[in-house]
Amino acid sequence: MAKVQTALQQLFHGDPETQTVYYEAGRNANGPLAYLSDINNHDVRSEGMSYGMMIAVQLNRKFEFDALWNWSKTYMYQTLPTHPSFGYFSWSMKLDGTPNSESPAPDGEEYWALALYFASGRWGNGKGIYDYRAEADRLLDSMKNRKIIDGPTNRGAETGGPEFHPEHKMVRFTPNLRRPDHTDPSYHLPAFYELWARWGPAADRPFWAEAAQVSREYLQKATHPVTALAPNYANYDGTPVPGAGGQNGNFGPDAWRTAANWAVDWSWWAVDARERVLSDKIQTFFASQNIDSYVNRYTLEGKPLGGSHSTALVAANAVASLAATNKERAAQFVEALWTAEIPSGRYRYYDGMWYLMGLLHVSGEFRIWAPK
Repeated sequence: MAKVQTALQQLFHGDPETQTVYYEAGRNANGPLAYLSDINNHDVRSEGMSYGMMIAVQLNRKFEFDALWNWSKTYMYQTLPTHPSFGYFSWSMKLDGTPNSESPAPDGEEYWALALYFASGRWGNGKGIYDYRAEADRLLDSMKNRKIIDGPTNRGAETGGPEFHPEHKMVRFTPNLRRPDHTDPSYHLPAFYELWARWGPAADRPFWAEAAQVSREYLQKATHPVTALAPNYANYDGTPVPGAGGQNGNFGPDAWRTAANWAVDWSWWAVDARERVLSDKIQTFFASQNIDSYVNRYTLEGKPLGGSHSTALVAANAVASLAATNKERAAQFVEALWTAEIPSGRYRYYDGMWYLMGLLHVSGEFRIWAPK
């Protein structure tokens, strides 16, 4: 835990110019405010805020958790019932709390919901926005049951619906139904859905149990049969969605996380042994690319497309070890994360959050806290 605590200190309370991604931002009637910034893009993202809260609850840092949640609810949460994003959070904000985009990115809501349930379990429920379980229930209800709302946003008209496709029972890339409707393999979190099937609003528990099984099947379809690499975006049948000049059909920053998702599912629930096969395949592939220097972008077949040796990908590949059967090789991937430096500088946001979460997962410190 000393290694984790050192990383937490640097990434949450280190030098503001080169180390930290966590910034205190005054207070309001609900208490202290803080945001977690994507340094490279000079913004605050739903993904990072929810990751920061998940890390905080795992490390028993209630002050940071509450400050991040207060900023999220104060600036990112959409309270207007006629807004297409009603009940969700803006995915990208300026540092002063004004939205770059009022649309949500569902991976943020997924992490927020589970972090809130865990906070309820670890610390008990408070009042108002700190009634963690009530907030998690409300968010989960919106993610599945939100009515379709058409209306203006700061970037034009949108038609917002539920974040989970009611027929496919899969998470959407965006609930804005004016955009092409597809999913993102790295948003599939069957380990989380199993908990929601136990803890979420009672009427929706069968849906979440089915969503967990659907996502396990989906991860088999969306990953390459040899490399187990996933595309950034994919259709509901698992076929890649090219987009962005073809890049989103390849393995890139979104997709790095996918292996961690299936490995945590195996680690927690051990219901689908095919997840072990996926971990073996992806670790075989990255071992063949030189475990200390592989790049971060590939075609699904495994052709290198360049990029740096990113710590976030090193972390996800280490978490894949939770499901791997080749213990010697799996240990090498964990060692690669263990010996990596704490991310600093321009790309410390995504690399840093996954560095911390990766260490928590592989050290057995990323735990389930049943809500009160």
